[in-house]
Amino acid sequence: MTTFQIIWLAVSAGGAGALLTILFAKREMGSAAAAALLCAGFSAFTAAQIAQEGVIGFYTNHSSNLTGLQVWWDLIMCALIALFFIAPRARAQGMNVTLWGILVGTTASIGLLAMCARLFWLEQSRPASARA
Repeated sequence: MTTFQIIWLAVSAGGAGALLTILFAKREMGSAAAAALLCAGFSAFTAAQIAQEGVIGFYTNHSSNLTGLQVWWDLIMCALIALFFIAPRARAQGMNVTLWGILVGTTASIGLLAMCARLFWLEQSRPASARA
């Protein structure tokens, strides 16, 4: 197995574990720490990718064939769907959704994870009596 295949399997397993946790744990609040750690880890991985292959690699990867285009569309749709669901909660917490939307639009998951970390932290900071 190549390093890339091992990373692919590890991320797939982690994603499956996260999906099962989301489906069955029935948490009422997100974890600011988990979102922040995922944001930091994915940011570091992205920085390593950019350092090795450059920013143009994103364009090349998503414009070379139908598979790349499909992944690009999927990424855009997932980011917009997530932002659609997160934005009302963020507005309710006083977050500047326009600026966060620009961050999400330019960084996708990195911005979403940062936005979720901030949102979850703000929600957890509210007194319990104000949450209901």
